[in-house]
Amino acid sequence: MQPMPTDWQRALAVVAHPDDLEYGCAAAIADWTDGGREVVYVLATRGEAGIDTVTPDECAPLREAEQRASAAVVGVSTVEFLGHRDGVVEYGLGLRRDIAAAIRRHRPELVITLNHRDTWGGPDGGGYWNTPDHRAVGRAALDAAADAGNRWIFPELISEQGLEPWNGVRWVAVAGTATPTHAADATPGLERSVRSLMEHKAYIEVLTDQDPEEYVRSFLTGNAERNAARFGGRPAVAFEVFPR
Repeated sequence: MQPMPTDWQRALAVVAHPDDLEYGCAAAIADWTDGGREVVYVLATRGEAGIDTVTPDECAPLREAEQRASAAVVGVSTVEFLGHRDGVVEYGLGLRRDIAAAIRRHRPELVITLNHRDTWGGPDGGGYWNTPDHRAVGRAALDAAADAGNRWIFPELISEQGLEPWNGVRWVAVAGTATPTHAADATPGLERSVRSLMEHKAYIEVLTDQDPEEYVRSFLTGNAERNAARFGGRPAVAFEVFPR
């Protein structure tokens, strides 16, 4: 894997749920913000369908608060929620428009999203089935990177919101992919990525019977170490990078 591009100043991370970035790439984000880069989080949902024992009305503000606290651990101060319903996010014009609007608002050079493919498995198609929300948001983020730069796609973003086109996205980086092309050194931000995921206490406590910190540390360090073989022996956060 090649090193991630570094000649950028602003990134926009677009995912479906609270905790998606913490499971995927918070270690890289912590290192980037330490270096003076700006990263903004945009979440399609508030994760309100994520805890079986908590109603969506109670769950949404809880998970939103946990996401804001989690983002702050890795130096991210701006977190936006698009208000799509958790579990039933649909790929389509509405989602593309919302993400294109966010890209125009924040004008990133790098867009980050999560695995948009059918499975979490290897290139042979094996492994676990991906969720509809992840697939929809990942695909829409890839498409919206182009939509944001075309004034004739969603012209209402100009007339109604004053959002002029932004054609400055140079890369879309997909985390959680089985076919990574690039990586960022996970070592500088790894401890903060553990603390960041630990902020999702309500979610993690019902997800596993394991000690929460043991579970989080094992998951994140295991992923980073598995990527080391393709990144000069260094623990890494892997991405599939699509240049534009």
